Amino acid sequence: MKIVCSKDQLLEGILITQKAVPPRTTLPILQGILFDCRDHSLYIRATDLEIGIECRVEAEIVEKGWVVLDSRLLGEIVRKLPPEEVEITVNEGNIAEIKCANSRFRLQGQSGEEFPQLPQVDGEKSLSMPQDLLKGMIRQVVFACAVEETRPILTGALIECSRGELSMAALDGFRLAVRTAKLDSLNDGIKAVVPAKTLNEIQRILKDTQDNVKIEFTGSHVLFGLENTRVISRVLEGEFINYRHIIPDEYGTSIRLKNIDLLESCERASLLAREGRNNLIKLNITRDVLEITSNAEIGEVREELAVETEGKDLEIAFNSKYLTDALKVIEDEYVNIEFTTSVSPCIIKPEESETYTYLLLPVRVLS
Repeated sequence: MKIVCSKDQLLEGILITQKAVPPRTTLPILQGILFDCRDHSLYIRATDLEIGIECRVEAEIVEKGWVVLDSRLLGEIVRKLPPEEVEITVNEGNIAEIKCANSRFRLQGQSGEEFPQLPQVDGEKSLSMPQDLLKGMIRQVVFACAVEETRPILTGALIECSRGELSMAALDGFRLAVRTAKLDSLNDGIKAVVPAKTLNEIQRILKDTQDNVKIEFTGSHVLFGLENTRVISRVLEGEFINYRHIIPDEYGTSIRLKNIDLLESCERASLLAREGRNNLIKLNITRDVLEITSNAEIGEVREELAVETEGKDLEIAFNSKYLTDALKVIEDEYVNIEFTTSVSPCIIKPEESETYTYLLLPVRVLS
């Protein structure tokens, strides 16, 4: 095998595929990246057997072949090479010689035949959407996926198409985040739960452009296809919770205020909340004033904001992190928050958009 390509394009391909290299594994070959140029192009692949990433890199294929090289070491070598063309030659013993300007490296590789193949995704059902839209949807939802694996289905986000609308939803038992979008063409038969790990990696790869990403689904896998990159992941098995039934459609109290004002006040209050046992902040709504308080053994804090109020006075408490997580991903200037009772979920929505809903359970406070 012998290839010649630019240092920058090679490094970009390595950095993207490295996201699928497991930090720890019982299969040493998974610590490597596969270089496959048996056809007329160079493909770089990595997998942890749950998610696989493949990048096509522009290269001159002098001699076809394939080899697996250590991901960490190769990435460090290429990163520090001068900005010149890189030549990689692999002999029959899978020893790779890397040349760039006056630099020479020799690395012991492994046969490409031993590297696991990526699953085939035949695109039974598919959709296309702008990269920046998908990136934004993931950002507003994925943080609400469960971390604990006591209920594995909740460690992913539900992607669903129905009646011309694409929705993405995640919940962890304490909160629910739902983002919807209208697309020109949708397959109404799509329903899959994609692991949060996959979505986080996809978010890092996606760019803030209108260029489309194609998403293809089979019964057990999903494929995200960009211009020169493919990400293949398993989907989670099981029945996702019917989250629509837990979103209240009535409220007894609502407030309207600037998102940034509430976020900054909650972040200041959380400085002391973190010193307590349950990261708790209290909201006290009285007429057109919102009082935010928190106390711990080390001290206490009180914030006061002017708000537009509708309905009854209310006192309620939340985990401060769960509250600020939502405020950080809302881009509108104003938010509306709807409350039912002090022990019922509240709903946070951007004022100008109906595409995002965040439900948050309160924390019971003993009086």
